[in-house]
Amino acid sequence: MTPDWNRLLAPYRGAVTWKSAFQLVTTAALLAAFWFGMLWSLEISYWITLLLALPAAMMLVRLFMLQHDCGHGSFFKSQRLANLVGTVLGFFTLVPYEYWRKTHAIHHASSGNLDSRSFGDIDTLTVREYLSRPRMKRLGYRLYRHPLVMLLVGPAWQFVLKHRLPLDIPRDWKREWLSVHLSNLALATLVTVMWLTVGIDRFLLVQLPITLLAGSIGVYLFYVQHQYEDTYWRYREAWNYFAAGLEGASHLRMPKLLQWCTANIGLHHIHHVSARIPNYHLQRAYDAIPELRQVTQLRLAESVKTLRLTLWDEDERKLVGFREVRRIRERLVRQLDGVVLPTKPEAVPAAWR
Repeated sequence: MTPDWNRLLAPYRGAVTWKSAFQLVTTAALLAAFWFGMLWSLEISYWITLLLALPAAMMLVRLFMLQHDCGHGSFFKSQRLANLVGTVLGFFTLVPYEYWRKTHAIHHASSGNLDSRSFGDIDTLTVREYLSRPRMKRLGYRLYRHPLVMLLVGPAWQFVLKHRLPLDIPRDWKREWLSVHLSNLALATLVTVMWLTVGIDRFLLVQLPITLLAGSIGVYLFYVQHQYEDTYWRYREAWNYFAAGLEGASHLRMPKLLQWCTANIGLHHIHHVSARIPNYHLQRAYDAIPELRQVTQLRLAESVKTLRLTLWDEDERKLVGFREVRRIRERLVRQLDGVVLPTKPEAVPAAWR
């Protein structure tokens, strides 16, 4: 019998204002302390500056996770206050709040749905889709999914450039575009103040390592929580919201310090089943409900292996790597000799023959 998830998780929904405020103040204070420590260390050694960039980046990641809770309406009882705080946090995380909030809501509403791969997801092709593409588009996809692009080039592009002018969203998203423009104005103001006070060169020497490192960490966390071998992808007619949350979002097990730094985002499956649960109640829900422990669990060391998984094999219902394409192509060719074709058939590419 399928559990009544709405009933089971209801006790863990709802913000506790003092807990949210405490998280916000302490995280911001720690980020400020590390930031000014990095600025001070420029007079001693840049190696010390870079060393301090790691804890500073982790605090920026944590600050984004609090912004993330604001977007889901789980951080404050007042959504107006949550939106205000989320907007201000977006100035520092370089993530325009309303723009991100809407695209992330689309991600939650369609995660694991092969008919609704759009905003807020890492582009994932099925093996058949990949084989049906021209050679240059296949090469482009392979480049896009390369770990160095995904974790180094991608975050820099996403947070520093794309969020300044996200041309992939419709022009009639007025609130989201306003959020982008406000974020850019705030960023320009912040850079100007830093230029006039600490100097643009010193500001960039401190801020760029934090931004790039935090971006890479954030993308990696999002990647491994959805891109693992037995994840969940279905076409619309077979797709289920709760199954997508429990089977398509992993439990990334981390040391307690990292779990705190990332605001329990490793309990991602619970978050996808009920996004209204604030980060500080996720562990309580996990400890109390046995069904929440019957999911795919990954440790950090194991999660690195998921970086090679790039394509969805519809027949075997698992993510595979590019090295397995030849084997799957041979299987598809054999299907053409009389075996039933895919559950979601499309025109058979000549490349299979």
